[in-house]
Amino acid sequence: MKIKEEDIKFTQRSSVQEIEEGTSFSPKFNADGLLPCITVEYETNQILMFSYLTEEALKKSISLKLAHYYSRSRNNIWLKGEISGMKHFIEDIFIDDDQDSIIYVVRLNEPSKGGKKASCHVGYKSCFYRKIKVKEKSIELEFTEKEKSFNPDIIYDGIANPTKI
Repeated sequence: MKIKEEDIKFTQRSSVQEIEEGTSFSPKFNADGLLPCITVEYETNQILMFSYLTEEALKKSISLKLAHYYSRSRNNIWLKGEISGMKHFIEDIFIDDDQDSIIYVVRLNEPSKGGKKASCHVGYKSCFYRKIKVKEKSIELEFTEKEKSFNPDIIYDGIANPTKI
């Protein structure tokens, strides 16, 4: 079922019972107006990314069934894949027990300029392409994805890297 963005209304939070056990959608955005979001691939259940949503980004995502996120580094809402072509087509949206975090379950497509299905701007399928490896006296990162799915220099040619030091 399709719904217009302007018709999406969130229910006012009225009771713990309704929030935890009811059917009213009443997301709780934090003090900065953000809601944490985990994005998972539909076919594999692989975690692709962690992000934040504003009320507007969430409404756009629900209405268009295309994932929109809020970038804290750029201070704006962005449609995933707007530049790269690697869109997140929403299959399901889950909300947690106290309605203060969301999971998007998405289908991926290939980048517009070649490569395999992916989500991460660095070129890997998932933004979580490394894990923490504890050694005797140190902690290192170990790659879990052995090769990139696409060349980010081609896909994002002329676009500033969103990662900030």
